[in-house]
Amino acid sequence: QVQLVESGGGLVQPGGSLRLSCAASGLSFNYYTIGWLRQAPGKEREAVSCISGTDGSTHRADSVKGRFTISKNNAKNTVYLEMNSLKPEDTAVYYCAAYYSGNSYSPCLQHNYDYWGQGTQVTVSS
Repeated sequence: QVQLVESGGGLVQPGGSLRLSCAASGLSFNYYTIGWLRQAPGKEREAVSCISGTDGSTHRADSVKGRFTISKNNAKNTVYLEMNSLKPEDTAVYYCAAYYSGNSYSPCLQHNYDYWGQGTQVTVSS
């Protein structure tokens, strides 16, 4: 059974930093692609970053390039999202999500995700 548990959200001032963690169980990073998606009130859900289970490549949405970095620790089965230079428009619930990618590559920022965590709130405000 796949389980994803996010942590690390909170309130931060504009320009500040946060690191989100996603502890995964029931899956292997060698076969599952992990993504971070966010949803702000009244807005569509947006994939902000993902790491491919097929080739380990990482991808970021244009809105977070140069500010957010995704990484993983295979030994801890944990994926991280390092967020720097945070802006008020980054305020949202952030979800960790996964899908089985096996040996087939597909653009993970556009892919549908099958497994979801409960979400963690990130609020950027002075």
